[in-house]
Amino acid sequence: MPELPEVETVARSLIDGQNISDGILGLEIVSAEVFWNRTIAEPSAAEFIQRIRGQRVQQVGRRAKYIRIDLSEDVLLIHLRMTGDVLLFQEETPLNKFSRAQIKFESGLGLSFNDARKFGRIWLLSDPDPILASLGPEPLDKALKPAHFHAMLTSRKRQLKPLLLDQKFIAGLGNIYIDEALHFARLHPLEISSEISTEKSAQLLKGIRKVLSESIKANGSSFDWAYRGGEFQNKFKVYQKTGEPCPRCGTPIQRTVVGQRGTHLCPQCQQMTN
Repeated sequence: MPELPEVETVARSLIDGQNISDGILGLEIVSAEVFWNRTIAEPSAAEFIQRIRGQRVQQVGRRAKYIRIDLSEDVLLIHLRMTGDVLLFQEETPLNKFSRAQIKFESGLGLSFNDARKFGRIWLLSDPDPILASLGPEPLDKALKPAHFHAMLTSRKRQLKPLLLDQKFIAGLGNIYIDEALHFARLHPLEISSEISTEKSAQLLKGIRKVLSESIKANGSSFDWAYRGGEFQNKFKVYQKTGEPCPRCGTPIQRTVVGQRGTHLCPQCQQMTN
């Protein structure tokens, strides 16, 4: 599933234009089509097509794993889920067989939401708070200080990895970057959050920010056939490195399952302390 860096990369590409345009900022929407109605989570597909027409793109950004597009009247939220992608196209471009919805702008530019497995969803909302307000803080937000992060961890008594996967605790993290950040901080994924020291929690926050920032610079990580174009997979230390030597100590990386998620760690660098 695309995580924070991949979603951030897609959002930025809509501003930059994906090398085929000047991007979608300021453009007016002239029409929309929906090819699989369940892609539109809210409102109905018919209302989506009618209501989005004539609105103008004012801002494009990201919140957690949602692409957020602020329009002149509503907010468009897109969640890529497992295999979703958002691509810009020119009028003459043939329809992709996985296109589930399209938006066309006054310039002849189009936006296609492609999703092979049909898990992704789109919302058109007058108020996005019912979906976004319950999300945890953004890990790259400078307002999230190490002391606050430590207080967040110690106020809960949960295993570290499942807690970090909880979008209500902290937003945007997933399997890849949690494994990488825990390795950076030398923390076992099953450590209990309430027992984490101030020093270790600061290291974990530093690791989270390091791997996310480096991945964004590399346009995210390419994996399977669902998301391509990123290069951060070439810098993985533990994720999907089962049996390979830990770059820090040389111990073979192990794979286990934590919270029903495949989890990669170094058994030497990331020993349980609690």
